[in-house]
Amino acid sequence: MHVCVICLLIFHRLAEMESQSKIMDRLRATFRSGVTVTEQFRRTQLNNLLSLVTENEQLIVDALHNDLNKPKFEAILSEVHMVLNDIYYALDHLKSWMQHEYVGKNMATRLDDCFIRREPLGVVLIIGAWNYPLQLIILPLIGAIAAGNCVVLKPSEISQATEKLLAELIPKYLSQDCYAVVCGGADETKELLEKKFDHIFYTGSQVVARIVLQAASVHLTPVTLELGGKSPCLIHGDLDIPSAARRLVWAKFFNAGQSCVAPDYVLCSTAMRDALLPALRDTLKSFYGEDIRTSPDMGRIVTPRHWTHLMELLGKSKGRVVIGGESDEGDRYIAPTVLVDVQESDVLMQEEIFGPILPIITIESLQEGIDFINRREKPLALYVFSDESSVVKNVLENTSSGGFCSNDGIVHMTLPGLPFGGVGASGCGSYHGRWSFETFSHRRGCMMRSWGLEKINGLRYPPYQERSLSWLRWATTAKSSWTSCSLM
Repeated sequence: MHVCVICLLIFHRLAEMESQSKIMDRLRATFRSGVTVTEQFRRTQLNNLLSLVTENEQLIVDALHNDLNKPKFEAILSEVHMVLNDIYYALDHLKSWMQHEYVGKNMATRLDDCFIRREPLGVVLIIGAWNYPLQLIILPLIGAIAAGNCVVLKPSEISQATEKLLAELIPKYLSQDCYAVVCGGADETKELLEKKFDHIFYTGSQVVARIVLQAASVHLTPVTLELGGKSPCLIHGDLDIPSAARRLVWAKFFNAGQSCVAPDYVLCSTAMRDALLPALRDTLKSFYGEDIRTSPDMGRIVTPRHWTHLMELLGKSKGRVVIGGESDEGDRYIAPTVLVDVQESDVLMQEEIFGPILPIITIESLQEGIDFINRREKPLALYVFSDESSVVKNVLENTSSGGFCSNDGIVHMTLPGLPFGGVGASGCGSYHGRWSFETFSHRRGCMMRSWGLEKINGLRYPPYQERSLSWLRWATTAKSSWTSCSLM
């Protein structure tokens, strides 16, 4: 009996591998047929994706609530609306994105057409994350469709309800010959990564990112990595304390702190900390009521394993809990928690927290705060709260981060016109709006030559002469230079 079970498991495993291979063969054949290249096809698929979201909004909200106890307000704002907004943006701009981009020419090429042509990469892989399981899989998909690619989607298995819903809806609304969903865990992802893709887009942890990069290197596959990091919030100088508290609390505890761009820790003076803490308490009470656990607006930690990890971090911290600290394992609940007297060496400062725990670190000067940020890996986002423009400018010009926002948190990533992505350890590459289209496009430099100006072209032919070299250098100089020379 035991042998039979093992045989069945092996057979099932082989069937899964074969299924992935068939998916790849189907998508590769479709891409080579050229069906995805036309503007009309791309528009049709984007409109179908629009219908998928609008017609199934309640199912999406229910799935997100099942996975993360995500309030409807947060689900609509951060997942449904962001996706719809990006689709509308892509549909509005697709025609202009697809047009050739003509470049400047020199004397030797003035009769030629010289332009950049954006072409689809081929069959691409998008691996999503569990904290925003709809947004983080669909936003890059929008760019991949707009750019004319075929796509394999790998939703996170941790957010099971959303994973199941995507697997059901994608084939109903999008071309099954061009787009496929692969479900499963680490084994299925490993099998996918063994296959040759034309681009891999990964959102998740730095640990898994290294595995993705290693697998991609076998096929020399380009990779976009959307990771995370400890995004600081530096508060300095004069500002409206109640407003700062409201914006900080909202950005930090939105989605129960499980946001890659959530403020991970606060840097401020002792005086600012003492003024901020009462405002944080008042804000939490105003947002979530006396008993935060019963508030319908507070999410939950995604799994018991993630809950345990966060509680272990909190237990090992040498910081002092001044707000919150309550928890319930069965409910996967952790109250919004604020700690003070946290040192740079504290366990909470060694990795991205990814939960409703906010350490406050005191600094004596703005320069000390900047130095603190610069000693660490470059974060995905950097926030500065201050009414003094000189403070904001100083931090902006003397630090590096994936994105930057003053006097608020998270909202910078909602604007399609801004690229969203990391730098250094927080990721490479960017997306949202046109930047998604560019990520999944090859910028092909094209020169359509004429048979004219052969005397100028003849300067490059042997036998070489010093005089010909001088004329050739002049003829191939950038336009602005040869224009000024000709006028003289």
